[in-house]
Amino acid sequence: MRALLVALGVLMVLAGAVWTGQGLGYIGGSPMTDQTTWAIIGPLVAGLGVALVVTAARRRE
Repeated sequence: MRALLVALGVLMVLAGAVWTGQGLGYIGGSPMTDQTTWAIIGPLVAGLGVALVVTAARRRE
């Protein structure tokens, strides 16, 4: 279970990083490019992913 939560957290961090890059205009080719909404949602999702990884890593099974 812990490995699944860590993997989910890593995917959230990666998705958040991509969304942030698109929202800030660094990654083009998407309707999300240069949209402030995604520049805000991206770091929030990435932060939640980091929190999930840390929580899962500390969890005892």
